[in-house]
Amino acid sequence: MLNHASCFTLFDCSVDSIPLPDKFTFPFYYQPHPLSVLAATQLQQQLETHLPYNENDSSNTATNDGKMFGVLVVQNQQQQLGFLAAYSGQLENLNTDIKCVPNVSTMALEDVSYLKESKIINEINAQIHALENASTLNKLTASLNADKAAFEQQLHAQQSVMQANRKTRKKARSALVIEHSQAITPEQQASLNELAKQSIEDKKYYQSIKDHWHDKITQQQQALNALHDEIKQLKKRRKVLSKNLQKRVFAQYQFLNAEHEVKDLNAIFAALPEHTPPSGAGDCAAPKLLQYAYLNNLKPVAMAEFWWGAAPKSAIRQHKNYYPSCYSKCQPILSHMLKGLSIEDNPLLVNPAEGKTLPIVYQDDDIVIVNKPSEFLSVPGVNIEDSVYLRIQTQFPHATGPLIVHRLDMSTSGLLVVALNKRAHKALQKQFIARTIDKRYIALVDGIVPKDSGKIELPLRLDFDDKPRQLVCYKNGKPALTTWQVLERKNNITRLQLYPKTGRTHQLRVHCAHHLGLNMPIIGDTHYGKKANRLHLHAEYLALDHPITHKRLTFSVAPDF
Repeated sequence: MLNHASCFTLFDCSVDSIPLPDKFTFPFYYQPHPLSVLAATQLQQQLETHLPYNENDSSNTATNDGKMFGVLVVQNQQQQLGFLAAYSGQLENLNTDIKCVPNVSTMALEDVSYLKESKIINEINAQIHALENASTLNKLTASLNADKAAFEQQLHAQQSVMQANRKTRKKARSALVIEHSQAITPEQQASLNELAKQSIEDKKYYQSIKDHWHDKITQQQQALNALHDEIKQLKKRRKVLSKNLQKRVFAQYQFLNAEHEVKDLNAIFAALPEHTPPSGAGDCAAPKLLQYAYLNNLKPVAMAEFWWGAAPKSAIRQHKNYYPSCYSKCQPILSHMLKGLSIEDNPLLVNPAEGKTLPIVYQDDDIVIVNKPSEFLSVPGVNIEDSVYLRIQTQFPHATGPLIVHRLDMSTSGLLVVALNKRAHKALQKQFIARTIDKRYIALVDGIVPKDSGKIELPLRLDFDDKPRQLVCYKNGKPALTTWQVLERKNNITRLQLYPKTGRTHQLRVHCAHHLGLNMPIIGDTHYGKKANRLHLHAEYLALDHPITHKRLTFSVAPDF
């Protein structure tokens, strides 16, 4: 079992020469403090022994799915510096002397009433499973479908017979037509009556078919409905029990902050639109670390989280890389837990475009082509308005329409076309939809790409647990295709030309970084790689048909890297 008795670990080297940070780590966008790096390195040395992972060995299964670990540098009451370690979620196979802080709540493992109610829910699940897979249900469903098909077939056949009979009777009536001046003979009247009788008999037989099948199908449908109602009621009961049990579980997650205030998960998420905490909330490394520090009178100094092991199937995680805390689970919790600490400023609230100019490459009465700098928004954000949209709107006050036709990520530099009127905007949109606009990007990736060219097809969707990051998702992702070509290999860096055939959010960044793509993040990619002076991704080339004159226009601007 894990050793929780004393999770405070002293550094195995002197840290006297390293100054303490002025403020605590802003957990959603940071560069690890040197003390955090030392702590992470010391923990990783232990993991190398007890949870080994060789990223170059595809047969390695010791850490098959990988795991997020965290370190929190703390100061004890004797003014000694040390650190705490934690992992996100559960980790059953770490049966070592590595000192990781405990879960905030162990109710699911220890509470008798929880286990009792869980057993009831599991029994209901078993009942539902048994009913849904019972032979009775399957036989009734198959029989009902077969009878419905037979009914439709017989009804259709009788309709065809009735149609043929109707044509025959119509022809017979035509043969009996006489001049209006002549009286109908008794024989003719008898024939007409017989034809009318045949018509009535056809309709009666048609109705008898409907009545027969209606009764038979109704009986089967009622029996099937009874089974479905039973399953529905069980699911309804399960939902109520699960919701109540979930609330009880969430209430056990009591989180402290530096001001000694306590809030449980129910209270923390109550003010948010979704109200209910997402699955796994409270079990991430960062909340565990802070909770242990507060409970044991340890002063938080700096924090960092890193990935250990194989990359997951969908998200981009690389062995030993540092990552920020997730937004959906951790942001609400940490907003409470960090209260009372002096925190680093949120860099996402600072306008990165301040003092930057927006160079215009081309302009006429209908369009403007700009060379967007890196760290410059295409459209106004939640907290920052300064953007290409606002700059163009200011510079061209008589422009009409939406202006922005396509976007570049804030961190991506390069060519961007802007429409100055609705007609131009509509025409350019059609070109983007038809994919007749050619785009080429230049990127530097972290590593040596062995092949000279290739293509990447990985469908993408938003990571709802960690916006705005994207996931590779074959079930719900949108198709995304990128072709690429190597330009240069130097100093363990590869310069590439990238050709996005689709325009998904973060497409090039994910396709480069994901282990099923190039497995090499773009240098400076803070979402999927490591921080640098900038994201080394530039929209170098743009070719389009002028929206009014239809003349083909081409533009090229080299990157500054």
